[in-house]
Amino acid sequence: MAGLIKREDIDEVRTRTDLKEIVDAYVTLKSAGIGSFKGLCPFHDERSPSFHVRPQMGYFHCFGCQESGDVISFIQKMDHIPFSEAVEKLASRIGFELHYEDGGTGPRREDVGRRQRLLDAHKIAGEFFREQLLTPAATTARQFLAERGFERSAADHFGVGFSPQGWDSLLKHLSAKGFTHEELKLTGMFSESSSGASQNRIYDRFRGRLMWPIRDIAGDTVGFGARKLFEDDQGPKYLNTPETQLYKKSQVLYGIDLAKRNIASKRQLVVVEGYTDVMACHLAGVDTAVATCGTAFGAEHIKVARRLLSDDGSGGEVVFTFDGDAAGQKAALKAFDEDQRFVAQTFVAVEPSGADPCELRQRGGDEAVHSLIRSRRPLFEFAIRSTLAKFDLSTVEGRVSGLRASAPVVAAIRDGSTRMGYSQALAGWLGIADPNEVLRAVKGAEKRAHAQPSHSPATQHPGSSPSAPARGDRGPGAGNGVGTTPLPAEPQFSRPDPRDPQGRMEREALEVVLQHPGLLSTGNWQHFHATEFMIPAYKALQHGIAAAGESLAASSQWLEAVRENVPPVLSSLVSELALSPLPATKEETLNRYCRDILRRLFEMQITRLKQERLGALQRMDPAVDPEGYQMLQRELMELETARRALRGD
Repeated sequence: MAGLIKREDIDEVRTRTDLKEIVDAYVTLKSAGIGSFKGLCPFHDERSPSFHVRPQMGYFHCFGCQESGDVISFIQKMDHIPFSEAVEKLASRIGFELHYEDGGTGPRREDVGRRQRLLDAHKIAGEFFREQLLTPAATTARQFLAERGFERSAADHFGVGFSPQGWDSLLKHLSAKGFTHEELKLTGMFSESSSGASQNRIYDRFRGRLMWPIRDIAGDTVGFGARKLFEDDQGPKYLNTPETQLYKKSQVLYGIDLAKRNIASKRQLVVVEGYTDVMACHLAGVDTAVATCGTAFGAEHIKVARRLLSDDGSGGEVVFTFDGDAAGQKAALKAFDEDQRFVAQTFVAVEPSGADPCELRQRGGDEAVHSLIRSRRPLFEFAIRSTLAKFDLSTVEGRVSGLRASAPVVAAIRDGSTRMGYSQALAGWLGIADPNEVLRAVKGAEKRAHAQPSHSPATQHPGSSPSAPARGDRGPGAGNGVGTTPLPAEPQFSRPDPRDPQGRMEREALEVVLQHPGLLSTGNWQHFHATEFMIPAYKALQHGIAAAGESLAASSQWLEAVRENVPPVLSSLVSELALSPLPATKEETLNRYCRDILRRLFEMQITRLKQERLGALQRMDPAVDPEGYQMLQRELMELETARRALRGD
C-alpha cells in the first residue's frame, strides 16, 4: 500500500513550483504592484479583475468569491482532483521524486487517479494518430490536407493525425501500453458492441478518419475531432468524442491551447466554425482563432474567453465568423443571444460568397483571411439588418413588418445608450422619418419582454439584477470588511466596521506583517506580539502569527504556518490580507509605508496604555498608596519615552 506523501516533499513541491506560471495557463495576469499580479477569477464569472497572485509568497486570493490557497489547492480546484494527485502532478512537472511515509513507494498504476489515466490514454492516442498519418494507408488523409494548403509542418504544429481503418488498431496499441478495457471505455475513443457474440466488446470509435486533438486550456488532450475521408464510411462527416469526464463540448474550444497567449496579448478572440478554419487563420497570422466542437458558442465558452481577454471593460474585441448561408446567419443570431455577456465589443465577419477562412486562404492567400476579419461589423448591426433582410422594405407593409420584427432585437440590447443609438439607426434603415415611432416600438417590445416570466438567477446575465450588483463586480475592495457580514460558519468572527480606525489600523498592520515579515526587527516582533488587538478576527490572526513563529517568517512556509494556526474559518482571511495591494510602487516607498504602519500601531498601543495609567492615577490617592502612585508615574514616563523613541525612529 502506498503511504502518505512526506510533508517535507510537499513543502518542496510547493516551494519549487512557480505559482504564476501555473496560473498563467488559465488566467491572463497583469502586474498589480510590487510582486503582485491580478486577473479575472477562474472560479466565478466577474467583470473586473479581483483575483490576485503573489508568486513569492506562493498564494492566490480572489476578493470577489473569497477563493484562496497555494499552488496545490489551485490545481485541485481547476482540475477537480484530490490533494495527493495535485502534488503528484506538480512533482512530475518539475521532475521531483516524491517519498512516502511507512515505506510506501507512491500509488501503483491502478491506483493513479482516473483523470490522469484518461489524460495519459489521450496523449498516447494522439501520438499514435500522428505516426499513422505518415503511413501509406494515410495517403488520402495527406492529400486532403495538401489540397487545403496544409503542409506537413502545419499538421505537426496542430497535432493532426490519422486513424487506421481497422476495428482495433488503437485498441491494441493502448492495451499494449497497459490500459484496461474498463479504463478505455471511459475515454470516449471506443464504442461498445451490444449484440451477438461480440456483446460487451469494444472497438475503435474513429476509423479511417483525419484526426484533430482537442486540448484544454492547459494543453492536455481531452478528446478528438474526426473528419470522414472514405465513401464507404457510413458515419457523419465530422465525429467528435462524446461527453466524458474530460471532454465537455460546452466548455472546450479547439485551438485554445495555441491561441491563449495571443488572445491575451492582442485582446482579440476570433471564433470560427471548423478545425481547418482554425488552422488556416493561425497560418495566415490570425493567431487568436478558436472553434467550438459540435455545439454553439455558449455561456461556458464565454467564461473561458473572458478570462483570457481580461474582459473588464478596458478594451478588446470578439469576432464571430460564419458562413454566408442561412445556417451561418442562424449561428450568428444565436451568438447575439450570448453577446452581452461580454464587456468587449463583439463583431460578425461574414464572407458574402459563403467561403469559410480555409477556403478563403486557398483562393486568395493569407491576405484574404485578414480581409475577412477587417470586414467585421458590430454584432448588433448584423442581427438587426439580418432581421430586416427578410422583408420587402420598399412597401409599407414590409416596413411595418420589419419594424415589428426588429424592435425586439433592439430592445434586447441591455446598454441604454447603445439601445438608443440603434433605435435611431433602425429608423434610418427603415426609412421612417420620425425616430420616435421606432422608439415607441422598441419600448413596447421591452415592456412585453419584462412581462414574460423571469429567468432563474442562475441564468441571468452577470450584473443584470437591478437590485444588487453581481458578486464579482465588487472588486478588490470587496474583501476589506464592508459592513458586518459574518465570515462563513463562525459568526463570532464578524467583518470589522471600516469606519472604526482601530480596525483599519490593525488590518493594515496585519497586511504588513503577513506580506513583509522580513522587514520586522527583533524589537518590532516584540512590540507586535505585545500589542493588544481589539478586533476578535484580527486578534486570532495575531495569535496565529505568534504561533507560526518568527523563524519561518523568511521561508516559503510562512503563510502556510500562519493558516494552520488560525481557526479554519479565518484561513481565507489570511490569504486576503497577504494579497491585499499595498499603496506603494517602489521598494523605497514600500519600506517607508511598512515602517509607518508598524510605528502607528505601536504608538496606538502606547497611547491606550497611557490612558489606562492616567485613569488609574486620577483614581488613586497618593497619601494612601504613595508607592503605587510613584510606580504609575514611572510607567507613564517610560511609555512617553517609548512613544518619543518611535517618533524618533
